[in-house]
Amino acid sequence: MLQDIRQNVKGPAAKIIVGLIVIAFSLFGIESILVGSGGSGVAEVNGEEISPLELQQAVTTQQRRLIAMMGDQLDPALLDDQRLSQQALQGLIGRKLLMQAAQEMDLVVSEREIGMVIAGMEQFQVDGAFDPELYKALLSESGYTPAFFKQSLREDMALTQLRSGLAGTEFATPAELDLNARITAEQRDIRYVSIPMENFREDIEVSDAEIEAFYAENESRFLTEEAVDLDYIELTPAAFMQPVEESLVLEAYELEKDSYELQAASRVSHILFAAGDDQEQRIAQAQARLAAGAAFADVAGEFSDDIGSAASGGDLGYTSGDAFPAEMEEAIAALDINVISEPVETEAGLHLIQVTERDAGEVPTLEEVRDRLHDEIQAGEARVALLRTVEDLKDLTFNAEDLDGPATELGLTVARAEGVTRSGDEGLFANNALLTAAFSEDVLQAGNNSEVIELGENRFVVLRVHAHHAPQVSPLEVVRDQIVAQISDQAARMAVAAEARRGLEELRSGAGAEQFALESGYEWQVELGAERSSAVVPPEVLRRAFELPAPEQGASASDFVMTAAGDALVFEVVRVTTGDYQSLAETRQQMLQRQVSGEYGGLVDTEFQQGLRNNADISVL
Repeated sequence: MLQDIRQNVKGPAAKIIVGLIVIAFSLFGIESILVGSGGSGVAEVNGEEISPLELQQAVTTQQRRLIAMMGDQLDPALLDDQRLSQQALQGLIGRKLLMQAAQEMDLVVSEREIGMVIAGMEQFQVDGAFDPELYKALLSESGYTPAFFKQSLREDMALTQLRSGLAGTEFATPAELDLNARITAEQRDIRYVSIPMENFREDIEVSDAEIEAFYAENESRFLTEEAVDLDYIELTPAAFMQPVEESLVLEAYELEKDSYELQAASRVSHILFAAGDDQEQRIAQAQARLAAGAAFADVAGEFSDDIGSAASGGDLGYTSGDAFPAEMEEAIAALDINVISEPVETEAGLHLIQVTERDAGEVPTLEEVRDRLHDEIQAGEARVALLRTVEDLKDLTFNAEDLDGPATELGLTVARAEGVTRSGDEGLFANNALLTAAFSEDVLQAGNNSEVIELGENRFVVLRVHAHHAPQVSPLEVVRDQIVAQISDQAARMAVAAEARRGLEELRSGAGAEQFALESGYEWQVELGAERSSAVVPPEVLRRAFELPAPEQGASASDFVMTAAGDALVFEVVRVTTGDYQSLAETRQQMLQRQVSGEYGGLVDTEFQQGLRNNADISVL
């Protein structure tokens, strides 16, 4: 939808569309947050109700997050309302407890603060400036009203104040900082040598007897993946596109002409003065500035309580006489271009209004809009035909013994996909919803047709298992190379581990370690003053090196580790330097302070929330 808006505002209907969509930012707040209570509550927290509508909103939010994170790979079972409801309800209870605590502490967030946050959100900006049109369109696409979004933001900001205040009460003492620095800033001098597994793989020979024995002992490793051949019917609008009669295009054009002629639009700017003791004084100051020649946009940016429009010089977009309250529309109709109105009163406050542009509603020619009208009519008719066919297909496939009969009756085509596995395929059967259906008990085992599955807007699929291919042991000749590689890999790992143990013994003996490396073609690597976060030392070595007890003065600590690739790393720690807080750079000290304080603050936050729960009267209904 948003893309359509963006495309349309560049065309002849631009001003009309903007006039229909853009509403003054200051008026968003008078909308109801939610319509109706949604019935009796699902829980009570200290006498405050959590409504079914709130719970459903929380569940929907979780579903959207899962979809955004996992896309087509999402298991539909994870979106089940019942599965998510308990988690969502506990989250709402926790949020309700925190909001009650914030209210008891008189933590409030002003409209101005909320407006500044919204105006500063990049997702609501075009070319670095707040765009009311984009704001409202994005919220609409997400299923939110502006008022609900503002209320949620208000609560989030209040909770941030509360939790930041709790965390901010904690601090790290000098002794705690010193103790943490001793550990986190500790340095170790490490030297290590790498023994590649590939050096040993070349000399390994695998006999036929070894291959056959490995195959016999590990048949389960060589099972083919379970697969199905699927018959399916896919429905998209493209299959229902039909030629459009010229009379329909002409009829649509006449309707659109009427719309253009009726939709003459005015572009409006305003300065909002919310109710308050200084309202009249601020209006007088603004009027004086305007009378002295100040630009309306500059005065709006300075004085307007509508943060959203103030960020764009008071601009509200276009109206065709019905976008704003009647009082504003009456004043707009009476104003000449660039003339500033006297204060106009609405529920939002008092407004100074300026009309900056007027469009008489220019009517495009038939040729200018013919292609668009044709495509719109064709797409609309195709969608209607698609949805009718989908409903018919649901009825016909419900008890059908195959897909051929329903397809023939509806004039559709049955396609086949072979060798589809549980791990998915390319293209259509990469979709997890289809895979879940294909391997479900009802479809795979009972042999029924699936439900008609909606994959997205205007795309539907119904499927049936044509053939089932159970896992089978692959023939030896097919997996022979795989077996040779596995045996060789295992033997090479054993050989490199034995070599590492020999090197470690020589290292610990105090003699021959250098000769061991030289003779074998290895090279010792040295890292002085390595810390736990070092990016130079291999992570396997670094992790184990800091696990070893610090060696005595003049001694060393040594060991070897294996990497995931099968290489061995023999190492020794030759010196340990205890971390010292006072020796750290100032930025490092500050980072450590934040880290330690944050950890303590997190504990305080957790204990605070648990305390709220322990002392609360919570009823799940």
